[in-house]
Amino acid sequence: MLARSLALLESAFDAFERLWERKETQRVVGAILICVFLALLVVVELSRRQILTELFGVEIPKNHFYAVNWAFTMLLGVEVLSLVFALAHSISDALGKQFEILSLILLRQSFKEFVYFNEPLQWQEVSEPIWHILSDMIGALLIFGALTIYYRIQKHRPFIKSEKERKQFVLAKKIVGLCLLAIFVFAAINDSLRALRGEETYDFFATFYTVLVFSDVLLVLISLLFSSTYQVVFRNSGFAVATVVIRLALTAPPFVNVGLGLGAALFAIGVTWVYNLSEKTTSVSFLSSSDAQ
Repeated sequence: MLARSLALLESAFDAFERLWERKETQRVVGAILICVFLALLVVVELSRRQILTELFGVEIPKNHFYAVNWAFTMLLGVEVLSLVFALAHSISDALGKQFEILSLILLRQSFKEFVYFNEPLQWQEVSEPIWHILSDMIGALLIFGALTIYYRIQKHRPFIKSEKERKQFVLAKKIVGLCLLAIFVFAAINDSLRALRGEETYDFFATFYTVLVFSDVLLVLISLLFSSTYQVVFRNSGFAVATVVIRLALTAPPFVNVGLGLGAALFAIGVTWVYNLSEKTTSVSFLSSSDAQ
Protein backbone atom coordinates (compact mmCIF):
# COMPACT_ATOMS: atom_id res chain seq x y z
CA MET A 1 0.00 0.00 0.00
CA LEU A 2 2.79 2.40 0.95
CA ALA A 3 4.80 1.52 -2.15
CA ARG A 4 1.76 2.16 -4.36
CA SER A 5 1.10 5.53 -2.71
CA LEU A 6 4.73 6.58 -3.19
CA ALA A 7 4.59 5.50 -6.83
CA LEU A 8 1.45 7.61 -7.36
CA LEU A 9 3.16 10.63 -5.80
CA GLU A 10 6.18 10.16 -8.03
CA SER A 11 3.96 9.82 -11.10
CA ALA A 12 2.10 13.00 -10.15
CA PHE A 13 5.35 14.93 -9.79
CA ASP A 14 6.67 13.64 -13.12
CA ALA A 15 3.39 14.55 -14.85
CA PHE A 16 3.46 18.11 -13.45
CA GLU A 17 7.10 18.48 -14.45
CA ARG A 18 6.51 17.24 -18.01
CA LEU A 19 3.59 19.63 -18.36
CA TRP A 20 5.61 22.55 -17.02
CA GLU A 21 8.67 21.86 -19.17
CA ARG A 22 6.71 21.64 -22.45
CA LYS A 23 7.45 24.41 -24.93
CA GLU A 24 3.75 24.98 -25.39
CA THR A 25 3.33 25.61 -21.67
CA GLN A 26 6.23 28.05 -21.60
CA ARG A 27 4.78 29.93 -24.55
CA VAL A 28 1.37 30.12 -22.90
CA VAL A 29 2.95 31.42 -19.69
CA GLY A 30 4.92 33.99 -21.67
CA ALA A 31 1.79 35.10 -23.51
CA ILE A 32 -0.09 35.47 -20.21
CA LEU A 33 2.69 37.64 -18.77
CA ILE A 34 2.65 39.87 -21.85
CA CYS A 35 -1.15 40.21 -21.80
CA VAL A 36 -1.25 40.99 -18.08
CA PHE A 37 1.50 43.59 -18.44
CA LEU A 38 -0.23 45.36 -21.34
CA ALA A 39 -3.62 45.14 -19.64
CA LEU A 40 -2.22 46.71 -16.46
CA LEU A 41 -0.68 49.53 -18.46
CA VAL A 42 -4.11 50.23 -19.96
CA VAL A 43 -5.81 50.04 -16.55
CA VAL A 44 -3.31 52.46 -15.02
CA GLU A 45 -3.78 54.88 -17.92
CA LEU A 46 -7.56 54.73 -17.51
CA SER A 47 -7.10 55.34 -13.79
CA ARG A 48 -4.92 58.40 -14.50
CA ARG A 49 -7.75 59.79 -16.64
CA GLN A 50 -10.28 59.13 -13.82
CA ILE A 51 -12.33 56.89 -16.15
CA LEU A 52 -12.36 53.87 -13.81
CA THR A 53 -13.28 56.04 -10.83
CA GLU A 54 -16.23 57.55 -12.69
CA LEU A 55 -17.48 54.21 -14.05
CA PHE A 56 -16.88 51.83 -11.15
CA GLY A 57 -15.98 54.05 -8.22
CA VAL A 58 -12.69 52.23 -7.63
CA GLU A 59 -9.28 53.76 -7.02
CA ILE A 60 -6.44 52.19 -9.00
CA PRO A 61 -2.78 53.27 -8.67
CA LYS A 62 -1.91 55.91 -11.24
CA ASN A 63 1.76 55.04 -11.73
CA HIS A 64 2.66 52.94 -14.77
CA PHE A 65 5.50 51.30 -12.87
CA TYR A 66 2.87 49.32 -10.95
CA ALA A 67 2.44 47.30 -14.15
CA VAL A 68 6.19 46.60 -14.20
CA ASN A 69 6.11 45.56 -10.56
CA TRP A 70 3.25 43.12 -11.11
CA ALA A 71 4.86 41.71 -14.25
CA PHE A 72 8.10 41.04 -12.36
CA THR A 73 6.15 39.49 -9.49
CA MET A 74 4.49 37.04 -11.87
CA LEU A 75 7.84 36.31 -13.51
CA LEU A 76 9.28 35.50 -10.09
CA GLY A 77 6.36 33.15 -9.50
CA VAL A 78 7.30 31.31 -12.69
CA GLU A 79 10.91 31.02 -11.48
CA VAL A 80 9.77 29.66 -8.11
CA LEU A 81 7.84 26.90 -9.90
CA SER A 82 10.99 26.03 -11.84
CA LEU A 83 12.85 25.88 -8.52
CA VAL A 84 10.39 23.31 -7.16
CA PHE A 85 11.03 21.00 -10.11
CA ALA A 86 14.80 21.57 -10.04
CA LEU A 87 14.88 20.34 -6.46
CA ALA A 88 14.19 16.76 -7.54
CA HIS A 89 17.17 16.67 -9.88
CA SER A 90 19.96 18.39 -7.97
CA ILE A 91 20.25 20.09 -4.58
CA SER A 92 23.08 22.25 -5.92
CA ASP A 93 21.06 23.34 -8.98
CA ALA A 94 18.10 24.11 -6.73
CA LEU A 95 20.31 26.42 -4.64
CA GLY A 96 21.50 28.06 -7.86
CA LYS A 97 17.88 28.64 -8.82
CA GLN A 98 17.34 30.34 -5.44
CA PHE A 99 20.15 32.77 -6.24
CA GLU A 100 18.60 33.38 -9.66
CA ILE A 101 15.34 34.32 -7.95
CA LEU A 102 17.18 36.56 -5.46
CA SER A 103 18.88 38.47 -8.29
CA LEU A 104 15.51 38.96 -10.02
CA ILE A 105 13.97 40.13 -6.75
CA LEU A 106 16.71 42.76 -6.47
CA LEU A 107 15.95 43.94 -10.00
CA ARG A 108 12.24 44.00 -9.16
CA GLN A 109 13.06 46.04 -6.07
CA SER A 110 14.79 48.58 -8.32
CA PHE A 111 11.63 48.99 -10.40
CA LYS A 112 9.49 49.02 -7.26
CA GLU A 113 11.19 52.20 -6.06
CA PHE A 114 9.80 54.04 -9.10
CA VAL A 115 6.25 53.25 -7.98
CA TYR A 116 6.55 55.97 -5.33
CA PHE A 117 7.54 58.70 -7.80
CA ASN A 118 5.28 60.96 -9.83
CA GLU A 119 5.19 60.79 -13.61
CA PRO A 120 7.06 62.05 -15.49
CA LEU A 121 10.09 61.25 -13.38
CA GLN A 122 11.87 64.22 -11.83
CA TRP A 123 15.48 64.16 -10.61
CA GLN A 124 14.51 65.92 -7.38
CA GLU A 125 12.39 62.93 -6.40
CA VAL A 126 14.87 60.30 -7.56
CA SER A 127 18.10 61.86 -6.27
CA GLU A 128 17.91 60.28 -2.79
CA PRO A 129 16.44 56.81 -3.56
CA ILE A 130 18.75 56.42 -6.58
CA TRP A 131 21.45 54.98 -4.32
CA HIS A 132 19.10 52.22 -3.18
CA ILE A 133 18.19 51.55 -6.80
CA LEU A 134 21.84 51.40 -7.90
CA SER A 135 22.68 49.15 -4.94
CA ASP A 136 20.01 46.63 -5.92
CA MET A 137 21.01 46.79 -9.59
CA ILE A 138 24.72 46.26 -8.92
CA GLY A 139 23.94 43.60 -6.31
CA ALA A 140 21.82 41.68 -8.83
CA LEU A 141 24.65 41.87 -11.37
CA LEU A 142 27.26 40.68 -8.88
CA ILE A 143 25.09 37.74 -7.81
CA PHE A 144 24.57 36.92 -11.50
CA GLY A 145 28.34 36.85 -11.93
CA ALA A 146 28.88 34.74 -8.81
CA LEU A 147 26.16 32.38 -9.98
CA THR A 148 27.99 31.87 -13.29
CA ILE A 149 31.07 30.73 -11.35
CA TYR A 150 28.93 28.58 -9.05
CA TYR A 151 27.36 26.67 -11.96
CA ARG A 152 30.70 26.29 -13.72
CA ILE A 153 32.41 24.52 -10.82
CA GLN A 154 29.58 22.05 -10.22
CA LYS A 155 30.62 18.45 -10.91
CA HIS A 156 27.23 16.72 -10.44
CA ARG A 157 28.76 13.46 -9.29
CA PRO A 158 26.24 11.31 -7.37
CA PHE A 159 27.25 10.82 -3.76
CA ILE A 160 25.02 7.73 -3.49
CA LYS A 161 26.66 4.74 -5.19
CA SER A 162 23.75 2.31 -5.08
CA GLU A 163 21.31 2.76 -7.98
CA LYS A 164 18.40 1.58 -5.82
CA GLU A 165 19.20 4.03 -3.01
CA ARG A 166 19.73 6.83 -5.52
CA LYS A 167 16.20 6.29 -6.87
CA GLN A 168 14.86 6.30 -3.31
CA PHE A 169 16.57 9.63 -2.60
CA VAL A 170 15.18 11.12 -5.82
CA LEU A 171 11.72 9.90 -4.82
CA ALA A 172 12.09 11.59 -1.42
CA LYS A 173 13.08 14.86 -3.14
CA LYS A 174 10.08 14.62 -5.45
CA ILE A 175 7.74 14.19 -2.50
CA VAL A 176 9.28 17.25 -0.84
CA GLY A 177 8.88 19.06 -4.17
CA LEU A 178 5.20 18.16 -4.32
CA CYS A 179 4.71 19.54 -0.81
CA LEU A 180 6.46 22.78 -1.84
CA LEU A 181 4.26 22.98 -4.93
CA ALA A 182 1.11 22.62 -2.82
CA ILE A 183 2.33 25.29 -0.39
CA PHE A 184 3.21 27.61 -3.29
CA VAL A 185 -0.24 27.28 -4.86
CA PHE A 186 -2.05 27.73 -1.54
CA ALA A 187 0.04 30.77 -0.55
CA ALA A 188 -0.35 32.39 -3.98
CA ILE A 189 -4.14 31.95 -3.98
CA ASN A 190 -4.44 33.13 -0.37
CA ASP A 191 -2.30 36.22 -0.96
CA SER A 192 -4.22 37.07 -4.15
CA LEU A 193 -7.59 36.78 -2.38
CA ARG A 194 -6.36 39.04 0.42
CA ALA A 195 -5.30 41.62 -2.18
CA LEU A 196 -8.68 41.45 -3.95
CA ARG A 197 -10.51 41.92 -0.63
CA GLY A 198 -8.37 44.95 0.13
CA GLU A 199 -6.71 43.24 3.10
CA GLU A 200 -3.04 43.52 3.98
CA THR A 201 -0.92 41.04 2.06
CA TYR A 202 2.27 39.39 3.28
CA ASP A 203 5.65 39.20 1.58
CA PHE A 204 5.00 36.12 -0.53
CA PHE A 205 8.60 35.40 -1.56
CA ALA A 206 10.03 35.94 1.92
CA THR A 207 7.41 33.55 3.28
CA PHE A 208 8.17 30.94 0.63
CA TYR A 209 11.90 31.20 1.31
CA THR A 210 11.17 30.50 4.96
CA VAL A 211 9.50 27.27 3.86
CA LEU A 212 12.55 26.52 1.69
CA VAL A 213 14.80 26.77 4.75
CA PHE A 214 12.87 23.98 6.48
CA SER A 215 12.70 21.88 3.30
CA ASP A 216 16.48 22.19 2.85
CA VAL A 217 17.09 21.06 6.43
CA LEU A 218 14.68 18.16 5.84
CA LEU A 219 16.65 17.13 2.74
CA VAL A 220 19.89 17.26 4.73
CA LEU A 221 18.39 14.84 7.24
CA ILE A 222 16.98 12.61 4.49
CA SER A 223 20.39 12.46 2.80
CA LEU A 224 21.82 11.03 6.01
CA LEU A 225 19.76 7.89 5.36
CA PHE A 226 21.88 7.25 2.26
CA SER A 227 25.25 8.82 3.03
CA SER A 228 26.69 10.06 6.32
CA THR A 229 30.14 11.02 5.03
CA TYR A 230 31.41 14.30 6.46
CA GLN A 231 31.92 15.93 3.05
CA VAL A 232 28.34 15.30 1.91
CA VAL A 233 26.82 16.37 5.25
CA PHE A 234 28.88 19.57 5.28
CA ARG A 235 28.02 20.45 1.68
CA ASN A 236 24.27 19.92 2.09
CA SER A 237 24.24 21.71 5.45
CA GLY A 238 26.23 24.59 3.96
CA PHE A 239 23.70 24.93 1.15
CA ALA A 240 20.91 25.04 3.76
CA VAL A 241 22.74 27.84 5.61
CA ALA A 242 23.04 29.76 2.33
CA THR A 243 19.25 29.55 1.98
CA VAL A 244 18.86 31.05 5.48
CA VAL A 245 21.09 33.98 4.51
CA ILE A 246 19.10 34.50 1.29
CA ARG A 247 15.94 34.61 3.42
CA LEU A 248 17.52 37.29 5.62
CA ALA A 249 18.54 39.27 2.54
CA LEU A 250 14.91 39.46 1.41
CA THR A 251 13.88 41.46 4.48
CA ALA A 252 17.12 43.35 5.13
CA PRO A 253 17.38 47.11 4.49
CA PRO A 254 19.02 48.50 1.35
CA PHE A 255 22.77 47.87 1.00
CA VAL A 256 22.64 45.18 3.69
CA ASN A 257 20.42 42.98 1.51
CA VAL A 258 23.00 43.09 -1.30
CA GLY A 259 25.83 42.27 1.10
CA LEU A 260 23.95 39.29 2.51
CA GLY A 261 22.95 37.98 -0.92
CA LEU A 262 26.45 38.29 -2.35
CA GLY A 263 27.95 36.81 0.81
CA ALA A 264 25.63 33.80 0.55
CA ALA A 265 26.61 33.31 -3.11
CA LEU A 266 30.34 33.48 -2.31
CA PHE A 267 29.81 31.06 0.58
CA ALA A 268 28.05 28.60 -1.76
CA ILE A 269 30.96 28.88 -4.20
CA GLY A 270 33.40 28.23 -1.37
CA VAL A 271 31.47 25.20 -0.13
CA THR A 272 31.33 23.76 -3.66
CA TRP A 273 35.04 24.36 -4.31
CA VAL A 274 36.13 22.78 -1.02
CA TYR A 275 33.74 19.86 -1.56
CA ASN A 276 35.21 19.21 -5.01
CA LEU A 277 38.70 19.44 -3.54
CA SER A 278 37.81 16.99 -0.76
CA GLU A 279 36.48 14.51 -3.32
CA LYS A 280 39.79 14.62 -5.20
CA THR A 281 41.72 14.19 -1.97
CA THR A 282 39.57 11.24 -0.95
CA SER A 283 40.08 9.60 -4.35
CA VAL A 284 43.87 10.06 -4.15
CA SER A 285 43.95 8.69 -0.60
CA PHE A 286 41.91 5.66 -1.68
CA LEU A 287 44.24 4.93 -4.61
CA SER A 288 47.33 5.29 -2.40
CA SER A 289 45.98 2.90 0.21
CA SER A 290 45.09 0.41 -2.54
CA ASP A 291 48.65 0.56 -3.90
CA ALA A 292 50.02 0.00 -0.41
CA GLN A 293 47.99 -3.15 -0.07
